[in-house]
Amino acid sequence: MGLSIALIHFPVRNRLGKVVNTAITNFDIHDLARAARTFGVERYYIVAPVESQRDFVRRVMNHWFEGPGAELNITRKEALALVRLVRDINEIAEDLREETGGEPIFVATSARQLPNCIGYEALRRRIDTEPRRAFCLVFGTGYGLDEAVTSEVDLTLGPICGPTDWNHLSVRSAVSIILDRLRGKRE
Repeated sequence: MGLSIALIHFPVRNRLGKVVNTAITNFDIHDLARAARTFGVERYYIVAPVESQRDFVRRVMNHWFEGPGAELNITRKEALALVRLVRDINEIAEDLREETGGEPIFVATSARQLPNCIGYEALRRRIDTEPRRAFCLVFGTGYGLDEAVTSEVDLTLGPICGPTDWNHLSVRSAVSIILDRLRGKRE
């Protein structure tokens, strides 16, 4: 099955540490789909339990599949074909179990070090050598995934660190960097 990604909008934390539901942006929908398509990701799950947000995602998708965007930019449509809209991570697990007949491996990402951490090269090797397994990278919006998610995943990836102590990338940047580390061609 390979690799999938999930963008979680609930439960995540805000800057005060409270559990919140974050807004879905148009950029998160199509920019992450484009990154997923570029790096050979098989599915991009948008986790949104709030119905009005789910409607927003459907409207954006409709624009690119049936509306004016369908003829305007055919490659966007191709990338967006990877998107699956779900209410929670359990729906992702069910979908991946149906597809593979096995248990998916969920890998949380974070800007901070979390327990049960696997390195990028080690995860890359596992994805490459276990092609029948479904791996799903889980990304949080806002100020990151709540412990309700991180405590239930199988593995975590270490943070993306630059030469400074400042570490607050947009989720779109983090997804692209991580996908390049795990699926990008090496020279």
